[in-house]
Amino acid sequence: MNRNVPNLLTGFRVVLVFPFGYLLFQAQSSLGIYLALLLFSVAAFTDFLDGYLARKHKIVSNFGKIMDPLADKIIVLAALAGLTLQAPFHLPKAIFFIILIRETVITIMREIYKKKDIIVPADKLGKIKTVMQMTGIIAALYLWASQDPLIHTARTIVVYWFWIVALITLYSGINYIVPRKHNSL
Repeated sequence: MNRNVPNLLTGFRVVLVFPFGYLLFQAQSSLGIYLALLLFSVAAFTDFLDGYLARKHKIVSNFGKIMDPLADKIIVLAALAGLTLQAPFHLPKAIFFIILIRETVITIMREIYKKKDIIVPADKLGKIKTVMQMTGIIAALYLWASQDPLIHTARTIVVYWFWIVALITLYSGINYIVPRKHNSL
């Protein structure tokens, strides 16, 4: 297997942000939201696949350690912005800002650590956070696209889900602010 495949999948995930964001914010119909859902689902799958391939073939790169979580942050934040700013969910802005601030601080901390030749890969709690974010986004986009009559009931569940996600996201950031054992370059 080509050693660049996991990194190419990560790059592809970053590229998907643009058509995903366009569809999410410009959709005039359920079809547009379904297409946004499809792109987000592909992005989520590439996140799983690049990690799986990298572990299976023992392909670890500093690019992957930094860009993989960054690619996740970009597409998740784009999705959360859509779910926060638009009907039918209008997630509380606090959820979006908790996640945005945590992700921004962690990105800055990664750069500070990188300059000190310390690479901080995503830990298990960070991976759980990512799975919960992506699962919640996929479910919310599906409910939005399907125009389910229960969407107002589902909105409450989605909001509670994302409050839990915001708290896990915040807690998982502690590992980067107070680093434990890290691998040097």
